[in-house]
Amino acid sequence: MPGRPGFAPPRAAGSDRGSDPWGVRAVTGILATGQKKLMLFSGRAHPELARQVARELGVELAPTRAFDFANGEIYVRFEESVRGCDAFVLQSHTAPINQWIMEQLIMVDALKRASAKRITVIMPFYGYARQDKKHRGREPISARLMADLFKQAGADRLMAIDLHTDQIQGYFDGPVDHLWAMPLLVKYIRENIDISRMTIVSPDAGRVKVADKWSDKLGAPIAIVHKRRDINVANQVSVHEIVGDIRGRVCVLVDDMIDTAGTICAAAEALYENGAAEVIIVSTHAVFSGPAIDRLKNSRVSQVIVTDTLPLAEEQRFDKLTVLSVAPIVARAISEVFEDGSVTSMFEGDA
Repeated sequence: MPGRPGFAPPRAAGSDRGSDPWGVRAVTGILATGQKKLMLFSGRAHPELARQVARELGVELAPTRAFDFANGEIYVRFEESVRGCDAFVLQSHTAPINQWIMEQLIMVDALKRASAKRITVIMPFYGYARQDKKHRGREPISARLMADLFKQAGADRLMAIDLHTDQIQGYFDGPVDHLWAMPLLVKYIRENIDISRMTIVSPDAGRVKVADKWSDKLGAPIAIVHKRRDINVANQVSVHEIVGDIRGRVCVLVDDMIDTAGTICAAAEALYENGAAEVIIVSTHAVFSGPAIDRLKNSRVSQVIVTDTLPLAEEQRFDKLTVLSVAPIVARAISEVFEDGSVTSMFEGDA
């Protein structure tokens, strides 16, 4: 039947992946008749990423009908049987974030009620991840609520890229695959930037651990931007000083996400004021809310390197921007889960 995947032999242990470092080709066209059946489902938030993942796997996206009622309620129906399948539901939590989270929850519920055998929720960007603890009284822990909602809807497993904090893995009562974009980003940096002049910079004390991993991978020194945030005003940061010598250096400023770009642009300006020769911003999640695009375009940074965990409209792209695809990472993780392999093995030496 056109569009239906066929058999793929199991990958031999220790096989040489050659030019296919993520090992995706070994699972092209997954379907084990009478035993295991992989089905990939996509919400409407980021269909291009879903299509890329499907191409990497050699499967078709499961046909799905989805639309909004006049009052904003969401309707979802899968147009072929999902009974007994290993279901992977991909949805990027982008703006309008609440709509797409709700759509993914509804998709999971529909799969559970239609007798899918196992449901893996893939959220390249985990919505509400920044609300991972109580800073003051009477605040929610929304990241935990997210995990509880997907568990209640019927999810057996979660998969996300570069969680805001590692502790979120413990919020879900089941397996959580924490994927890393670092190998992809490090490879690009190594191939395009002179490492001998490079310093890795953390935009605040909370990201030092991540910056330290970058430093280890690239053999570059590390610096820290010391900042203070006003807890009563969202997205406002005051930068105070630079810890480390960055004079005359190419500073690679690394963070997990860029939202309004206020923090990252202020950090970049502080680096220039302290003698940096060049500043390059590297981030996994391009949230790009509100004034972010104007701030980045008008800043002195020379490059902004992100991944496509979140969709970017044409008007959000600019000359300094480079977007790298996470589709091979997601596809490889899906194949490892489906084959009962090891997702951790993808990042040995990186985590």
